[in-house]
Amino acid sequence: MKQQKNLPAPTEGEFEILNIIWTLGPATVRQVHEELARKKPSQYTTTLKIMQIMSEKGLLSRDETDRSHVYQPTVQRDEVQQQMATKLMDRAFGGSAYSLLVGALGGRRTSKKELADLRKLIEDYEKGKKR
Repeated sequence: MKQQKNLPAPTEGEFEILNIIWTLGPATVRQVHEELARKKPSQYTTTLKIMQIMSEKGLLSRDETDRSHVYQPTVQRDEVQQQMATKLMDRAFGGSAYSLLVGALGGRRTSKKELADLRKLIEDYEKGKKR
C-alpha cells in the first residue's frame, strides 16, 4: 500500500471515508455509508459516487470479485497525514514547523503523555532517527 508520488490530496469528504476504511479495513460502500450516517445525514448514492471518484483518483482500489464491491485504501494514513500537515504548515504557518506546533499546542489541552512523546520524537529526530 505504497503511496504514489502524484496522488491528489483527499478532500474533506474523501478523508472522512479514508478514516473509516483505515479503521474498518477493506469495506463495502454500504459499510462506509453506515459509519458516515452515524455522524451526519448522508445519501448512499453520494457515498457511492465519492468512493467511485476516489477509486478513479487512485486513493482507493476496488475488488469487483463479489457482488458487493470491496474498497481498500491505496494510501497509508501516516503518509496522507504527513502530506496534509506539510501543506497546512506551508499555507498557514509560512513553512515553520515551530509555528505549526505552537499553534497546535495552543489550540487545545495536551496530555502529559503526548508532551513526553513529542519530546522523545524531537530527541529522536535530532539524533537522526526516523519514525
